[in-house]
Amino acid sequence: MIILSFFLLATLLFALTVWLYMKQPMFGRRPSGKRLDRIRRSPHYRDGAFKNKSHTPALTEGSSYGEVMRGFFFGDKSLLKPRMPVPSKKTNLRELDPAEDVLIWFGHSSYFLQLDGKRILVDPVMSGAASPVRFTTKAFAGTDIYSPDDLPEIDFLFISHDHWDHLDYRTVMALKPRIGKVITGLGTGEHLEHWGFDGSRIIEADWHERLELGNGFVVHTVPARHFSGRSFRRNAALWLSFALKTPNWNVFLGGDSGYDTHFAEAGSSHGPFDIAILENGQYDKHWKYIHMQPEEVIQAAKDLRADLLFPVHSGKFSLANHPWNEPLQRISTISAAQDLPLITPMIGEKVLLKDPSKSFAQWWQ
Repeated sequence: MIILSFFLLATLLFALTVWLYMKQPMFGRRPSGKRLDRIRRSPHYRDGAFKNKSHTPALTEGSSYGEVMRGFFFGDKSLLKPRMPVPSKKTNLRELDPAEDVLIWFGHSSYFLQLDGKRILVDPVMSGAASPVRFTTKAFAGTDIYSPDDLPEIDFLFISHDHWDHLDYRTVMALKPRIGKVITGLGTGEHLEHWGFDGSRIIEADWHERLELGNGFVVHTVPARHFSGRSFRRNAALWLSFALKTPNWNVFLGGDSGYDTHFAEAGSSHGPFDIAILENGQYDKHWKYIHMQPEEVIQAAKDLRADLLFPVHSGKFSLANHPWNEPLQRISTISAAQDLPLITPMIGEKVLLKDPSKSFAQWWQ
């Protein structure tokens, strides 16, 4: 009886600790009020959650959570992280020529674009980790060379969805005074307002919307095949990609997504694209519907009718069981065979977009 009482007390204390921990602001807040009313009117929201266009189970048929957990806990970990610091170059973003059109990658899915005089930031994670349990997803040595203090004023911040490796509380809080407009999916604005962002600076959109940003900048919101959530509840906010048209550029800003027909539909409706920025990493056969294999990334870029492909979602964090540098190795081999040019800079390396013929070192080797 004493042992049972002790077990029940320990269970209660653990549950209380988790509950209190998840009350921290970084976990965000569920949509409510007028925002929730708008969400409920979305054709993509049913039974209390957003849905993908195609049936998208969390795990591949025949897989189990037990099998996945065994891979994480008992699989080969020797190549999940680099043995040496990842090479990088630090470009001074505050001293860029405003007339230059440039791209600078911060690792994983975070990057900076300067196009036609506007400064654009996508899914910034600069806090050294990609999880509320920080020791589980620390950035690789050498990759976390930028902090929010290194960034200039940002005209447009794009957030593709609210996962921790795309919407980082510490980073956006530090950047908050320097962000003009935030463009994101329905529901994600609730987190931002909870963190003190002025609602007038947040543009939330459903799939298939056209957003006029001024000065010839137009965004078309495009479906993705994924999910959302910062805690145990999933899909209260929408995940999406963006077709960004500027006076001189047409760029696909892809969030996390499994392969599906939406890429070809976006290519037909909004392409061809000068550059497609697509996730390539953190994939696994056990969750093939929510992350693409490198072969599918190449096909998605072709579906989008893209001239150039910039593969992201690797190089900084280990969130899957493949070797850390496998995504870039595989996609480089495939793209060379299929004659699709890649942009593969080091973290922090300045890419002049008007000179796409530049060759990049295979720094991941």
